[in-house]
Amino acid sequence: MGITIDGCPAGIDLTEADFLPDLERRKAGAAGTTPRQEADLPRLVTGVFNSKTTGAPLTVLFENTNTRSADYDALKATPRPGHADFVLYEKFKSFNDHRGGGHSSGRLTLGLVAAGVVAKKILDGISIQATLTEAGGNSNIEAAILQAIAEQDSIGGIVTCKATGIPLGLGEPFFDSAESLISHAIFSIPAIKGIEFGSGFAATRMRGSEHNDAITDEHGTTATNHAGGINGGITNGNELVFRVAVKPTSSTPKEQHTWNRETNTVEAFQVKGRHDLCIALRVPVVVEAAAAMVLADLLLVNKTT
Repeated sequence: MGITIDGCPAGIDLTEADFLPDLERRKAGAAGTTPRQEADLPRLVTGVFNSKTTGAPLTVLFENTNTRSADYDALKATPRPGHADFVLYEKFKSFNDHRGGGHSSGRLTLGLVAAGVVAKKILDGISIQATLTEAGGNSNIEAAILQAIAEQDSIGGIVTCKATGIPLGLGEPFFDSAESLISHAIFSIPAIKGIEFGSGFAATRMRGSEHNDAITDEHGTTATNHAGGINGGITNGNELVFRVAVKPTSSTPKEQHTWNRETNTVEAFQVKGRHDLCIALRVPVVVEAAAAMVLADLLLVNKTT
């Protein structure tokens, strides 16, 4: 699998080693993640010459070296509850590749992380950091993971992303607002079910006088940041803050029930294979990458206007 990035500026320092730190953050290995191990070594195929981007489309490929496709054979008849197996089968008239979840596989986030590495190089002076702040309804992540392992059931989580150094004026009102574009990119990440900026849904319980961020200087600095760094779809120069809801992994070890298309009956069902009990553990770096992609696009657009 891989990704092709078009519109990448020429002259950016880029080697395969540059991708490794963020790819390492995405890997499994921690308690609560899949036992499947992949090297995830990037191979730069086009768009780089003498360790510099050329301005041509940049292609990065990754090999799958640790696959067990047979684990997914049963899914052809019994789609996993909560997963995209059923809708993919129907939408693509049974021609979809069911192995590993196909185009709904979390493995495709490799491409997003790779694009994020390149985007972060464009974002000179902008810092983006995402962290898992809640898992299974618990702010104690370690305790939540241990409970999920003990119960052998999957849990979701909340990822908080913050970005500083963003200039004022990125984004356009309405369809191409900063929130719209970031949300669009974030929802490309499998398992994402919600996003909120600044005070988010809590704003519904606040008064306007409380929610409004008082401007304190000529730079637009605000005393509070309930807006999350965006007003009217345009970045206001303050810290960008948003939170992302990650659902529990649908491939849980717990026995469930699903419909069997071969027998036309509902039957007991248990997912086989190697899956994460808490995919949210591996999501922060992907959220950073998606945000970086959007911000890099907006910066490049801003330079041409």
